[in-house]
Amino acid sequence: MQRFDIPIGKISKIFISHLHGDHYLGLMGLLFSMHLNKRTSDLDLYSPYGLNEIILLHLKYSKSSLNYQVNYYTFNPYEKNVLVDDEKLTVETIPLNHKLPCAGFLFREKTKPLNINKDKLPDGMFLQHIATLKRGEDVYAESGKLIYKSSDFTLPPKVPLSYAYCSDTMWNEPMAEQVKDVDLLYHESTFMDMDADKARETRHSTAKQAAEMAKLCGAKKLLLGHFSARYRDLDLMLAEAKATFENTILAVEGQTIDVENLLENVP
Repeated sequence: MQRFDIPIGKISKIFISHLHGDHYLGLMGLLFSMHLNKRTSDLDLYSPYGLNEIILLHLKYSKSSLNYQVNYYTFNPYEKNVLVDDEKLTVETIPLNHKLPCAGFLFREKTKPLNINKDKLPDGMFLQHIATLKRGEDVYAESGKLIYKSSDFTLPPKVPLSYAYCSDTMWNEPMAEQVKDVDLLYHESTFMDMDADKARETRHSTAKQAAEMAKLCGAKKLLLGHFSARYRDLDLMLAEAKATFENTILAVEGQTIDVENLLENVP
């Protein structure tokens, strides 16, 4: 995160899919870095049961305490749980099929208010009238006379976006309905199809299976990740997925993906 200039102080929530080491072992270093940087605001940590015990054990035997509050929220990975529901978005778990209890995360933006067409605003319009118009409501005088019609001064809001993060899982058809029509689907592709037996043994997926899931659920774009180190040329993995689902890209460390701009090029 430091290498890519990501400010860790802005992180308010962390989501952990399961308790295999490659998904949480870096967490203690991150928590202590936040402590050393004088963080004071709360941090919300969502995970399957057990991670809170691991962290508290580290703190106990290192005789350490953090300058900020960590709020632990545990969830059952076998069930769909709504973890966050605020004014901007919802986050819910996606039950996955892996060696350990594991969940993905589905992020859905909520519909935004209407946009005000500033070119049509008359001089002297009150702020409370603008707020009313943004809610889609017309403005009336006390006498009941229509003053401003919302449709005359507003533009449609941006379409809310969605992102599904499916970390470690073998072929998991039940999740297709939950992530139906998602804008961006991150799906693990640990193996290529020639190693499908190894994928089944370790409860992971192939690039072809990830593409088949993207096609099944109607995703607009597929992002492949979690590659086995045995594959030197990831372009071969990309080609395997694109043969089934054309709108596929590789997850590259340090890359920033703007979902809204990404979708502009989707047929």
